[in-house]
Amino acid sequence: MANRIGVVTSLKENGSSFEEMRHYGVKVCQLVGWTPPIWSKELAQRVRKEAETSGIRITAFWGGWSGPAEWNLVDGPATLGLVPPVYRYHRMQELIKAGEFAQHVGAPAVITHLGFIPENQSDPLFRDVVIAVRTIARELEKRHLEFWFETGQETPITLLRLIKEVGTANLGINLDPANLILYGKGNPIDALDVFGDYVRNVHAKDAFYPTDPRQIGQEVKVGEGRVRFPEFIRRLREISFKGEFIIEREISGKQQAQEIMETIKYLSGLLS
Repeated sequence: MANRIGVVTSLKENGSSFEEMRHYGVKVCQLVGWTPPIWSKELAQRVRKEAETSGIRITAFWGGWSGPAEWNLVDGPATLGLVPPVYRYHRMQELIKAGEFAQHVGAPAVITHLGFIPENQSDPLFRDVVIAVRTIARELEKRHLEFWFETGQETPITLLRLIKEVGTANLGINLDPANLILYGKGNPIDALDVFGDYVRNVHAKDAFYPTDPRQIGQEVKVGEGRVRFPEFIRRLREISFKGEFIIEREISGKQQAQEIMETIKYLSGLLS
C-alpha cells in the first residue's frame, strides 16, 4: 500500500522539490505550483530528472493561478478559480500553461480549484465556466493529459453537472473530503454516490463543518474530524477506487511534519 500514500510537495525554482518527501519516506506526490511565471520547460525537465533519479512518482501537477484568493464564504465567490469573470481569461491561460509544464514534468494530469460554481444551470456564470473548462480540457487533451477538479467550493451534484456539460473524456476529480466539510458543501462519503466514478486522487485531510456563516470550518489532523476515514476508505473500496491518498495538512513547522508522519501510519493501517 506504500505506493498509494503520498504527500503534496511544493514546486521549487531553486533547490529540491522533493526534499521533504525523503523525510516522510514516501515516493508518491502531487506537485503543487502557484507561480505560473516559473513554469518553464527547463525547470520541468530538471524536476522530472530529479523525480526519476529519486524514484518518485508525480500523480498530478496542481496548478494554481494568479490574482486575489480569499478562502472564505463571503469574498471567495468573487475571487476563486474560473468563476469570477474579471480573472477568468488570464487564469485559463495559466492553466493551459500548467498543462505544458505537466507534460514536460511527466505528470498525467492537472488539478485546480474551479471556484464557487453556481448551482443554477441557467445562470450565465455556469455556462461561461463550462465553456472555459471545456477550452482548457481540450488543450490538455491534445497533450494526452487529464483535467481534475479539487472539491471544495461546489456541491457534489454541481460538480457532476459541470463535468457532464463540459463533455470531454479527460475529466476527473481530486476528492478533498475535508474541503466538502470546510465549505459546508456535503458529506464526502455520500458524495461518492454522486461522483464516485470520476474520483482519481484523494486528499487525506480532515475537518469540522463551519459554524460561522462567513468563514470556512476548521481543518484538523486526519482521524479527528468529520470525514470518518475508516468508513470513507471502506466506501472507496466498494466503488473500486484505485488511486492515491495524498496527505495535505495545511499548517507548518514541527507539528505539520509530526502529523503527516502519524497520518502515513494511520492510513497504512486502514489500507492494509
